[in-house]
Amino acid sequence: MFNDKTSAFYTLGCKLNFSETSTISRQLKEIGFVKNEFRDGADLFVINTCSVTENANKECRRIIRKAKKTSPNSFVVVTGCFAQLKPQSISEIEGVDMVLGANEKFNLPNLLIDLENKNDGVIHGCDITDLDYTSSFSMEERTRSFLKIQDGCDYPCTYCTIPLARGKSRCDTVENILINASKIGKNGIKEIVITGVNIGEFIDPKTNENFYNLIKKLEDVDGIERYRISSIEPNLITDEIIEFVKHSKKFMPHFHIPLQSGSDEILRKMKRRYGTQLYKEKVMRIVKEIPEVCIGADVIVGFPGETDELFKSTLNFIKELSLSYFHVFRYSERENTKAVEFDGVVPNKERSERSKKLRILSEKLQRSHYQKFIGTTQTALMERENKNGFLFGYTDNYIKVKIPFDKELVQQKLKIKLLSHDENGNIKSEIKKYVPNYKSSY
Repeated sequence: MFNDKTSAFYTLGCKLNFSETSTISRQLKEIGFVKNEFRDGADLFVINTCSVTENANKECRRIIRKAKKTSPNSFVVVTGCFAQLKPQSISEIEGVDMVLGANEKFNLPNLLIDLENKNDGVIHGCDITDLDYTSSFSMEERTRSFLKIQDGCDYPCTYCTIPLARGKSRCDTVENILINASKIGKNGIKEIVITGVNIGEFIDPKTNENFYNLIKKLEDVDGIERYRISSIEPNLITDEIIEFVKHSKKFMPHFHIPLQSGSDEILRKMKRRYGTQLYKEKVMRIVKEIPEVCIGADVIVGFPGETDELFKSTLNFIKELSLSYFHVFRYSERENTKAVEFDGVVPNKERSERSKKLRILSEKLQRSHYQKFIGTTQTALMERENKNGFLFGYTDNYIKVKIPFDKELVQQKLKIKLLSHDENGNIKSEIKKYVPNYKSSY
């Protein structure tokens, strides 16, 4: 029915969204669609949205306009977290033909009757109760695959809309995750990023196996050479997980641990399930056990009640930690969250200034992390893209490196020596484990 019709995709937000977009793409391929690059236009556009910040919502509207400008007669489907939270608003945006909530996100092939444009966007499946779990993973888009193991969240953080957009926490089975990891390996992908909303709370619904049990079994999947654990809550990183990563041949020395604030007062207002002492102890334990580790974090600035003094507490706390980088988010008011009712609203200008200070600090920490390994030999997995005559990749401990482009080295693991920073903060490198006819020069 849809043979030779083209589809294109745009994903906003997290790694989890990328895994789900890829799954939808494969579903459409099975009913005849040919995948196009978004910029090249298509008969069908699927836009997978985010709801973490107000900017993500604005970006969704921009992408819809871009799709219709590229292909005026295209059929536009909007799904993802923003679609779940605001289905009626999205359905009324000019150019939107269908809105899919969390319950129907993976049912698009069955809902597509034709590609005739609708006068109003048709809404499907936006009741957040009794959600099913659907496995998903990315496979064809990137050097690495994002493998979803869990969805939804039971944490009542006062600033977050994820429980409203994705529902209660629910998990895949270990058996199915291992099957999907094996499929990814057989497709030639060497690295998997384990993703979900709150992966540390993973519990197999059939066997009751936990996250630690899962990663032990993933270690034995053939074809996969590297795993990275995406964002995991500090209170859910157990000593046995740290010890396992320390001795693992496949799980990389890389943790991403959300902090959100270095002030215990703000953490309590956020209803986070840890304090600064636990966070600090967890980071210190990881660094002690895995000295070469890369540790990233997330930080929110401008949360209601964050005074200058409390912001300085966050700055000083981060400086005490052995972090390698962190992502900075300006607090964004979200409807139906507790935080919008709080006093002490921080002006947007102040949020921006604080964000800038933290981003500068993050750049310094990343550069310091990189600098520690200049002159050493590391293992790196190279990416697909040729960018300005260079091939880029990441070391085990997440240092971005570059070498002169050679198509024979795409998606290859190499032993390389780290030489120096370039103007963009990447590390110039040379191959120590040489391949035939390869010339290392800048």
